[in-house]
Amino acid sequence: PLIGDARLADGPGLLLVIEKIPETNVLEVTEGVEKALDDMRPGLAGIEIDTTVFRPATYVEQSIDNLSTALLIGAVLVVLGMVAFFFEWRRLLISLVSIALSLVVAALVLYERGTPFNMMILAGLVVALGVLIDDAIIDTENITRRLRQHRQAGSDKSTARIVLEASLETRNPLIFGTLIVLLTVLPVLFLTEATGRFMEPFVLSYVVAVLTSLAVALMVTPALSLILFPDGSPGRRESPIIPALQRAYNAALTRIARYPYAALVVVVVALIVGLIGALTLDGSLVPSFKQTDLLIAVEAAPGTSRSEMNRLMTLVGDELQTIDGVRNVGSHVGRAITGDQVVSINSGEFWVSIDSSADYDKTVTAIREVMDNYPGLSREVQTYQPERVGEALRGAEHDIVVRLYGSEFEVLQTQAETVRQSIEGIDGIKTALVDPIVNEPQVEIEVDLDAVKDYGLKPGDVRRAATTLLSGLRVGSLYQEQKVFDVVVWGDPSIRNSLNDIRNLMIDTPRGELVALGDVAEVSIVPSPSVVKRDGVSRFIDINVDVSGRNLGAVANDIDRRLDTVQLPFEYHAEVLGDYADRQAARQGARGAMVVAALGIFLLFQASFASWRLALIAIVALLTALVGGVLVVIIFSSGTLSIGALLGFFAILAITARNVIALIHRYQDLRQDGEPVESALVLSGARERLAPVVMTMAILALLLLPVVIPGQIAGYEVIQPMAIVILG
Repeated sequence: PLIGDARLADGPGLLLVIEKIPETNVLEVTEGVEKALDDMRPGLAGIEIDTTVFRPATYVEQSIDNLSTALLIGAVLVVLGMVAFFFEWRRLLISLVSIALSLVVAALVLYERGTPFNMMILAGLVVALGVLIDDAIIDTENITRRLRQHRQAGSDKSTARIVLEASLETRNPLIFGTLIVLLTVLPVLFLTEATGRFMEPFVLSYVVAVLTSLAVALMVTPALSLILFPDGSPGRRESPIIPALQRAYNAALTRIARYPYAALVVVVVALIVGLIGALTLDGSLVPSFKQTDLLIAVEAAPGTSRSEMNRLMTLVGDELQTIDGVRNVGSHVGRAITGDQVVSINSGEFWVSIDSSADYDKTVTAIREVMDNYPGLSREVQTYQPERVGEALRGAEHDIVVRLYGSEFEVLQTQAETVRQSIEGIDGIKTALVDPIVNEPQVEIEVDLDAVKDYGLKPGDVRRAATTLLSGLRVGSLYQEQKVFDVVVWGDPSIRNSLNDIRNLMIDTPRGELVALGDVAEVSIVPSPSVVKRDGVSRFIDINVDVSGRNLGAVANDIDRRLDTVQLPFEYHAEVLGDYADRQAARQGARGAMVVAALGIFLLFQASFASWRLALIAIVALLTALVGGVLVVIIFSSGTLSIGALLGFFAILAITARNVIALIHRYQDLRQDGEPVESALVLSGARERLAPVVMTMAILALLLLPVVIPGQIAGYEVIQPMAIVILG
C-alpha cells in the first residue's frame, strides 16, 4: 500500500525533493539541477516540470542583490565621508587603499583555505570592518598630523624619520588593541560542538581580517605615506569639520572637567542600568530569515487515513494558494518509499513559495492565520533555513537523559514513571519528564488456536490470508522497458471499510469450505505506538531531566546511584546517557574561556599602560561602551538578543578597546613631555584623539546606514541587528 502522496497546485503529482551536500554552493547545485532537468525535457513529453515549487536559491539570489546594493551605496558614502573629513586626496587614497587591501588579502586567505562564503563569513568581515577603518584612519591621521607639526615648527628631520616615529607611536595601541580584539572571540571557540561549528566561520573571517589589517597598518600605510608625501608636506588644506567638532567638544569637555565626580556618578549609573538591562535580555540565536520558501509541517490525529489526509491537504493547499503573495504551493503526506523521515501517513508538509515582490511579513502572517483555521492539525510554520540550523544553535534539548530499555511498551511506560518518581527529588533536578508515547488505532487479529483446528487450518494460513486481503502481499515482479514493477495481490477496498467487514472476510479451508475470519480469530482495534524507538535491538523510552543550580556531573552521579535502588522487571534496565559530561565540559570550558578572556584583556591593558589603575579605568570604559548596545536591543528588539546583536557587541568591544588604548597612551606621552596631570592634559589629549575617533565611527556609521534603513529584508537578517547595536 502507498505510504505517501504528493500534490501540486493543480492536482496530484510527483514531488522530487533534492537536498544538497553540506557546504556546497546552493546556486551551483540549483543551476546544475535545472540544467539537467532542461536536458531531459525532450524525453519527457507530456510531463510538466516545475522547479519553482520550492527553490531556496531564490532567497540566496535576493540576498546577494540586496547586499550588493548596500555594499555599493555604503562604499560611496564611505568615500564621501572620507573626503569630507580628510579634505586631501593623498590621505584619502592611503586610507582607502589600506582598507581595500586588508579586505582583499583576507578574502584571498579564506579562498585559499577553501572556505565557502556564507552569512557568518560576511558577518565576520563586517564586524572586522570597524577595526580595518580604525587602523587605516589612526595611522594615516597620526602620520599627517606629525608631518604638519614638524613642518610648521621648521624641523629639519627627514620625512622618513618623521613617518617612522609617527608609526612607532601607534604601534603599541595597534598591537595591544589587536591582541585584545582576538581575546574577545576566545569564548566562542569553547562553545558546544554544534554551536561552535556554526560560529567557526565568523571567528575565522574576523581573525583573518584583523590580523591582515594589523600587517597593512604596520607596513603598507607608512610605505604609502613615504611615496605620496615625498616632500614631507601633507598639504595645507584641512577639513573645516574637525576644527568645528574640536571647538564644540572642547567646550563640553571643559564643563565636564569641572565636575569630575558628577561624571563618575553618571558612569556608575550607566553601568547599573546596563547591568539591569543585560539581565533582562532574552537570547534567541536562531535568526528569522526572510526566505521566500516556507516549510509547513503538519500532523493530524494518529490513525488518520491516507484519503482523509489527502482531503485535508488539498483543502488547506487550495486556501493557501488564494493568499496574495503566495506564488506556488506543493505538499506531500506520509513519506516516500525510500524516504529518510520516520513519519506515518498522518503527517505531511507544505512547500510554500512566496513572490519576491510581495509584502513578506503580511504574507507570512496570512499563511499562519490560514493554518490556525484548522485546529485539528498540529502545525509548525517556518523557513527552511532555521529548520536546518536551529538544532546547531540550540544544542541538546535536555541536560541529562535517562534511557529505559525493555520489550513491552506498556511495561516501559509504567516503569519509566517509576524511575521518574524515584529521581525527581534529587537536588538540582528542575524537571524530569517521560517522553510521551503517541498511540494510533490499529486493527489487531489474534488467531483462535482451538477454532482453527476445527476447520483444519493452521495459524499461518489465517495470518497470510488476512495480510493478503488487508495489506497486500508481494508475489512477484514485472519487467518492462528496464523498469521493475512489483506485483501485489490485495483485497478490494470495499471489503475492508469497517471492523465488521474485516470479521466477515471469507478464508478458504483445506476442506474446500469458506470460513469467516471472525470465526477463527479475534478482530479488534487496539492502540499501537505510531513510532517505535529502538537502540540496537531493544525498545526504549527516555526520561528527560533538566538541571538548575548544581553541577551536571554531580546530578548524574546521584541519578546513577538512585537507579541502582529501583527494582525493574527481568530484561529491563536503565542507564544515564554519557554525553552530559561532554556538554558539561563544554559549558565549563566556555565559562572558563570567558574568565580567561576577561583576565587576559585586563592584563593586556596593564602591560600596555604599565599601570593597574589605568587598566581598571580601561575596563570600566569598555563596559560603559556596551550600555548603549544593551539599551538599543531592549528598545528596538524587545529585549531579544539575536546572534546579529551579539556579533555587534564584538565590534563595539574591538573599537572601544583600541580607542581607549590610543587615548591613554596619548595621555602618557603628554605626561612624559612634562605636562602636569590636570584638566589641561586631559583636554589636550582628548582633543587630539577626537578626530580619529569621530572619523572612525562616522565612516562606520555611513557604511552601515544602507543596511539599517531598509529594515529586515533578505540578506540583512544577521547584519541589520548587528549594525543597530554598533550604531547604538
